[in-house]
Amino acid sequence: MPIKNILVVDDSPTERYFTVDILTRAGYHVTTANNGEEGIAKARSERPDLILMDVVMPGLNGYQATRTLTRDESTSNIPVIVCTSKGQETDKIWGMRQGAVDYLVKPLNPEELLQRIAALA
Repeated sequence: MPIKNILVVDDSPTERYFTVDILTRAGYHVTTANNGEEGIAKARSERPDLILMDVVMPGLNGYQATRTLTRDESTSNIPVIVCTSKGQETDKIWGMRQGAVDYLVKPLNPEELLQRIAALA
């Protein structure tokens, strides 16, 4: 399945801007959410082809949001890549256990991000 629409879930305006810029320059259509709750709502309503999920956010964190999305029948087919500053091996393992298909540590490398997305298509 080609990836065209990507949902970026991140509470940092700077990180959202940086990620959206990378993705739009690469030709993707991007929508954003400011937190886990909004990310879940937008995933359910907009059905993106991919979700890039931050972890450290107020309210519902990225691990909880990823777990909710990957276990919900209506969104379980949408791949989630965790994109976070949490770079410990245990963080990565936990993120993958929540249902993420990949895990990237910030600061994001634009080329690596685009390669990981292309690998999913």
